[in-house]
Order: sequence, then C-alpha cells, then structure tokens
Amino acid sequence: MRKHVLIVSGIIVLIGIAVIAWLAWPDTARLSVDQVAGKQPTISAPREQVIPTVNIAKPVGWAQGAKPQVASGLAIQAFATSLDHPRWLYELPNGDVLVAETNSPPRPAAGITQRVMNFFLGRAGAAVPSANRITLLRDTNGDGKADMKTAFMTGLNSPFGMVFFEGYLYIANTDALVRVPYREGETQITAKPEKVVPLRGGGNHWARNVIAAEDGKTLYVSVGSASNIAENGMDAEKFRATILQVWPNDKNWRVYAGGLRNPVGMALNPINNRLWTVVNERDMLGSDLAPDYLTQVEFGDHFGWPWYYWGGYPDDRVEPANPALQQYVKRPDYALGPHVAALGLTFSQNARLGDRFARGAFVGEHGSWNRKPASGYKVVFVPFGANGFPVAGAKPIDVVGGFLDAKGEARGRPVGVIVDKAGGLLVADDVGNVVWRVSAAK
Repeated sequence: MRKHVLIVSGIIVLIGIAVIAWLAWPDTARLSVDQVAGKQPTISAPREQVIPTVNIAKPVGWAQGAKPQVASGLAIQAFATSLDHPRWLYELPNGDVLVAETNSPPRPAAGITQRVMNFFLGRAGAAVPSANRITLLRDTNGDGKADMKTAFMTGLNSPFGMVFFEGYLYIANTDALVRVPYREGETQITAKPEKVVPLRGGGNHWARNVIAAEDGKTLYVSVGSASNIAENGMDAEKFRATILQVWPNDKNWRVYAGGLRNPVGMALNPINNRLWTVVNERDMLGSDLAPDYLTQVEFGDHFGWPWYYWGGYPDDRVEPANPALQQYVKRPDYALGPHVAALGLTFSQNARLGDRFARGAFVGEHGSWNRKPASGYKVVFVPFGANGFPVAGAKPIDVVGGFLDAKGEARGRPVGVIVDKAGGLLVADDVGNVVWRVSAAK
C-alpha cells in the first residue's frame, strides 16, 4: 500500500514539476516584430521547444466607455455591441452586414497535450460554446452604428466565411460548405442549408473561409491544418492546409494550392484581380519564428508546410523529411511578423480613410500565444504599389491597437475586417464582443 502511495505521490510531483516548467520556460524574442516583417524579414536560427513558450493575454473585455486606439486622422466607434464571440464579417449587396457569432466545435480532451491546450484556450477566451449563429446588422440612418440587429441564420456548425454568389448565400461551416437561397433585403433565413461539398474537420484550425473566385464561376475555400507540424501523420492532413477551388453548380472541387498551415483571410487584389491570403505559420520554433505572412496564391502553388517555412527553410522536427519538395516551395510575398495570428484580410479599395490607406491591405491580427513579448493584437495596413504587390521596404502600419491594456490583458482581439458601403473599416472583436467601425476623423 505504501509503495502505491509513493508511486502516486511521485507521479503528482512530476506532473507539478512539468506544469511549473511549462509555465516557466519562456523563449524571449531577440528580434522586434518589424525585423521579422516585410518583403525581406530576418529569418534567424530556430530555437526548438519541447515545452512551448506560453504567453496568453487574459481576456478582460472593455470597461465602460473604453475603445481601441486608432492611427492619426482616424476615429473609431462601436458599430454593434453585445454580440457572442463575433469572428467574421460579410457585407451583402444592399449594405447589410452579416457577422458570424461562432467558435470552435467541442474539442475532445484525449491525451495530456489536448487537455493542456484546452486549458490554455480557455484562458484565452476561446473555449466558450459556439453560438452557431449568423446575425444581421443594419445601419438604417447612416450614422455608423447598427440600429437593427437580428438573428439571420441559426443551427449552423461553427460557421465562419460567407459569400453571396449567383442567388445563394454560401456559408463555410467547419465540416462543409453549405448554401441557402437569398433575396436582397431578407432579414431571416429559415431554409435548410444544402450541402455543396464536405470539408474535413476536427483537430486544430477549425475556421473555414469562402470567397468568390475571379472567374465568376467558382469559389475559393480555405481549410487549415489539423495540427502544428503534422505530428499526427499526413493522413490526418489530407485535403487540409490548402485552399480549395469549388464548382458549386456541379458540387465538384480540387486543391488549388497547398502547404498553407492555416490560411484564413482571403481576398481578390483589386489591382490585378489575383487571389491573396494571410496564413498563420507554425509554433514552437522560438519567439522569432516563423513569420505569419500575406501572399498572392496561384494554382499549383505549394508553400512548404509542414516540411518548410518561408520559402524553403527546413523544419527538422517533421518526419519523414521531404527533400524533393524544397526546390518547389514558393516563398511568400510579405511577412507580417512572428506569431501575430493573422486572420482578417481586406483590400482598401472603396475605403474612405485618407490617402495614406488608399492602396493596400488591412490585416486583422488576433494575437500571439507562443511569443514573449506578445505580438499581434491589432489591425495593420500593408501598403501596395501600382504593380499589385507590397511596397518594397514597407513595414506594416498600425491602424487599430490598444487591445491589450497596461497589464497585458486582452480587452479585445481583432479577427475579421471588411470595408463597408460608406467607406468605413469594420473590425470584429471576439473578446470584446463588439464590431468596431473606423472612419476618417471629422
């Protein structure tokens, strides 16, 4: 009996030591975020971690009257409040704004790794049940505030991306692309969603996005990886870490581009009508690696995940290796910095925020968990040139910040970004449960 007590006590002590080590093992950044951003970021030697750096901002929400900070010449106000984990935004042709109130589906707590991850997701405010709802917001008097808020669709499965295309509203659930008929001005959809194509779910990176392609016939659908670096094997990653091209009328699809660990935001560049995306890169290579990025994507591209990052740097943790792929890996066009969690993406066409933000892309950075000090937790702007690519030498410009307070706690976390019909920038804040609107200062 005593022997069993000693064994159990020993196990408890070891678990305690492991937990303490987990929390007290930070890899502190040696480079600034700007040094790992731009067209030519500094790519330092990896500092592999068995025990990851954990630095998650505790969610506290916004105090009464508090709001984010904006760049000079801009103003910000709440467009809609009292939402339930608003993550993604889409504007319908008549100017109504749809917001996906959503979160990850339940994550099974099988194994110590997933239990620990679930614990930290809870600390970050990401473990609340998904509302599985799309809400319609309407500004009827043009004052920059939604005076109508109504449940547009319910009963979905962790919905995220939305797009109106050829008479249908398409919704990217975590496990399927579905659609319902939509007529302009409708404020509620009761039709049962029709499945267009299945999407692989489970694991990490549950959010799926959808946009209309430039050909006017197909859709692009983004599907993130199930893991950090395919540690559960490549079979678990089949048709993941990809952007798919879908023919909705035929309900067919193909892989358009691969090697994208977690592509979320997608948009067509108005300069050249090409597909661009923002991608969350891998964790546990230290606080300075690997940079999240913004890039143009063409058919057949492969960006290296899980074997390579930033155009061919090998990740030696991945087994088996894939040396034959290295020469074909495409280097991204623009680094956004390490661990910023780039999710939202919209181009500034039609924005009325001044000449400084006339040509380029806004990116919603949800914020890091695996970096010390924290990175992201803001909306940035990447200026583009007339050639349709980011300006040489340009670094991301802060547009909306102040989501972290003086204690490093999260008052909010930005996700989706869109430009509305009046030229304002809408920002979904899933911790503050607000949609913010940025406009030119009067």
